[in-house]
Amino acid sequence: MYMPPQFNAKDRAHALTLMRSHPFASLISNDDSGLPYVTHLPLHLVERGEQLVLLGHVAKPNHHWRYLQARPTAVVTFLGPHAYMSPKVYPDLARVPTWNYLAVHCTVQATLIEDPNGKDALLKTLIGDHEPAYAEQWRAMTPEFQLKMLAGIVAFELQVTDLQCKLKLNQHRPEAFARMREIYAAGGEDDRELGEWMDRLGMHAGEPGGGS
Repeated sequence: MYMPPQFNAKDRAHALTLMRSHPFASLISNDDSGLPYVTHLPLHLVERGEQLVLLGHVAKPNHHWRYLQARPTAVVTFLGPHAYMSPKVYPDLARVPTWNYLAVHCTVQATLIEDPNGKDALLKTLIGDHEPAYAEQWRAMTPEFQLKMLAGIVAFELQVTDLQCKLKLNQHRPEAFARMREIYAAGGEDDRELGEWMDRLGMHAGEPGGGS
C-alpha cells in the first residue's frame, strides 16, 4: 500500500495489536480470470516463534479455497479504527480535510486444512476468540452432526511472509495534536480508539509523533 514514511509503523507489536483487536479481515486472491476475489472473514493470529500464522475458514461453496489451492500466495488486510478529520484542527486555514486510519496488510502463503480433526481444532480456536461458552454446546453435538458441519467448510493456515502496518494519524502535524485529541475524545467509538492510539504513539501537543 502507499506508505509515506511518517505513517510506516516499524514496531511489529503495533501490527499484532491491530490484528487481534480488529480480527475481521479481507482475504484477497486472484480468481481464474485474474481479477481480485475478496472474502471478508474473521482470522485468528498465532505466533510461532518469529513466524506469524493466520487461521480461518470459508464455506465450501465459496470458490476462494480453490483459488488458494491453485495460487497459494494471497493478501490479507485488517482495517482498524478510522475517522474523518476536519481541517479545523489546524491553527491556519490553508488546510484540507483528510481521513485518518490504521491498517495492516499481510502477504501470505496458504495451506488448506482438510482433515476433520484439524478443522475441529481450528473452529474451537475461533470459538474461543468470539464465544467461549459455545464450545460446550459444540462438544455436546453428535459426532455425525459435527462431521456434517465440518464437511461444509474448508479451513486454512495463512503463513505471513510480509507485513506492512500503516498508522495514519497526522504524526507530521504536531500543531494539530491538541485539537485532534479534543475531537476524538468527544466522538464515537472509532474516534476514541484513534485518540488512544495517539497516546500509545506518544503524540503530545507540540511534539512530532512516531508511529514507529
